[in-house]
Amino acid sequence: RPLDPGTRAGCHVFWTGPLDRWFPGAPRPLAYRTLRFERIEAEGEFQGCAVMNYADAETPWTRIAEHKFFAPWEQHDRTVAMREYSSAAGPEDVPYYPLRLADDKRLLGAFTDRARRETGVTFAGRLGTYRYLDMDRAIRDALDTAAAYLAHVQHGEPMPAFVHPPL
Repeated sequence: RPLDPGTRAGCHVFWTGPLDRWFPGAPRPLAYRTLRFERIEAEGEFQGCAVMNYADAETPWTRIAEHKFFAPWEQHDRTVAMREYSSAAGPEDVPYYPLRLADDKRLLGAFTDRARRETGVTFAGRLGTYRYLDMDRAIRDALDTAAAYLAHVQHGEPMPAFVHPPL
């Protein structure tokens, strides 16, 4: 837990880390996927586009991102790309995506109930709300959360635990 409630008096916390990690001593954690990255350097271009997804069972990586194509107005003789390998997250891994399997959805209800009883914290983002979000949706949710916070401050109302609750 990042902040003891006694040390965050007068401030509001926006928790975008894993929802279950806010609550120490939980019976079991929620399940997540993690990513491992492999750097590729090459002359010229490597794959000719920003992102290529791989969905076939024979390919061990899920996608390759070639960074020079995110800024096409720049010119570079060399390129850097990253292969992404996805796997179940262990206790020491960085979680990237919620798994949301049937057992996790049942456990999610208990964490959501506990979160709603918290004060001074709003849970947001993929991990804080335990929702799979594409980046456009994650950005929209962040903007909605910021707007909700400003409205609650303006009206002198406490901010809720969730602007976009887990589904």
